[in-house]
Amino acid sequence: MKIILFIEDEPNLQKLVGRFLEEEGYRAISALNGEIGLQLTKKMKPDLILLDLITPKKDGFEVLQELKKDEATKDIPVIILTNLEGSADVEKALSLGATTYLVKANYELNEVVKKIKDTLKHSSKPKE
Repeated sequence: MKIILFIEDEPNLQKLVGRFLEEEGYRAISALNGEIGLQLTKKMKPDLILLDLITPKKDGFEVLQELKKDEATKDIPVIILTNLEGSADVEKALSLGATTYLVKANYELNEVVKKIKDTLKHSSKPKE
């Protein structure tokens, strides 16, 4: 079973997405801030990370930077799921190694899951 880590500080959204992912056959793990997200990534080695950019303790850009410079986590695909729509934010996230950038308001949950499936299909994350 593929593990998806969702780093998001909005508990209701976290529960909704987590339930939806589990109904689709994934194991969903949640982190309410960037620091916990990084700890869980190192411990659980998720197959994919859904990452909000506006999170407490460490923002999504900091999380992304740390993930991509760590040999153990650099190959985990990261899909940004945020409300930030600015082209500078999109460019920065993609340049830091995000796989995909999704603006929450523009996507239904089933579309997000389709992006997850597509990303996992093309993922090069090595299996242990």
